[in-house]
Amino acid sequence: MGGAKKKSPAQAEKSQTSEAAKKDGSKKDKKEQKQRTNVSVIIDEGQAMNFIKSSKVFTVQELSRQTNVKVSAANTYLLNLLKQGSIKRIGGYSGHHIYVPS
Repeated sequence: MGGAKKKSPAQAEKSQTSEAAKKDGSKKDKKEQKQRTNVSVIIDEGQAMNFIKSSKVFTVQELSRQTNVKVSAANTYLLNLLKQGSIKRIGGYSGHHIYVPS
């Protein structure tokens, strides 16, 4: 039975100015979020190749753990080796693949 109470003119003015400030601030925040820096992580190739050659089978997660890099960096490295033919994918599913050195 009742509704929202009507705001006084001073309160209505304050709410309008605060809403306008929020809209302007959100546009600036979105522009700042779009600017990203490219961070490259370099894998120690000697250490990685020693691990790959010494193991019968391995996964991306094992390689990242052994070389102390992120899984995404290890995955990129393995995809490059896969294109070169240094390793083969023998199994796995949904991004959790099993590799074998060739």
